[in-house]
Amino acid sequence: MEKKIQAAPTIVYPESDGKPMAETDVHRKLMMNFILMLENHFQNDDEVYVSGNLLMYYEEENPRKSISPDVFVVFGVEKKLRRTYLTWAEANTPDFVLEIASPSTFTEDMGPKKDIYAAVLAVKEYYIYNPLGQIVPSFIGYRLIDGVYQEIDFVNERLPSTALGLELGKHEGMLGLYDPNTLQWLQTPSKRAETAEARAQQEANARQTAEAELARALAEIERLRAERNN
Repeated sequence: MEKKIQAAPTIVYPESDGKPMAETDVHRKLMMNFILMLENHFQNDDEVYVSGNLLMYYEEENPRKSISPDVFVVFGVEKKLRRTYLTWAEANTPDFVLEIASPSTFTEDMGPKKDIYAAVLAVKEYYIYNPLGQIVPSFIGYRLIDGVYQEIDFVNERLPSTALGLELGKHEGMLGLYDPNTLQWLQTPSKRAETAEARAQQEANARQTAEAELARALAEIERLRAERNN
């Protein structure tokens, strides 16, 4: 009797670890704003992937080896929707990671996570920010040099990111992204919407003014024509 060949069990890499996306509304809003600002900034580059709160598996065939950065950017991979990020199936690991810390996560962010980002994933830049100011320091950044994280120095009260070509710093009471090329802060989605609405209103006002001027000009032409006919 021939022995049946059994297929190897399929390894499942879950899409959720059961943990909440963020601890407070402030954490959640900052995380979403950063993801959307970076997506908008790199929207024309097909090989820049921006994501956050996505499970990243870093050891093949071992679903227990995962990490979930709050915000991360990977250069040199396809811009597409992913259910999870499998490092062995992708061309690169993250170049940039931001963790939005709280008193309950800070020890892990500065310890085990930092070690994984440096030694396992070789994340070029790692930033930790506490938006509520409960931790000292509330904002710190590291750059990977020869396999070891070195603290990044502040320049003009901002931390420069060579990976992103941007600078991270306080703006309007919250962590923001500054573009040294345009000398402008990247706009949050709500600010972009306000700007677009204001621009649309200006254009509408300009059209109304032009139409009113045209109407007055036509009326004047008709008046002059009527005077000549009389």
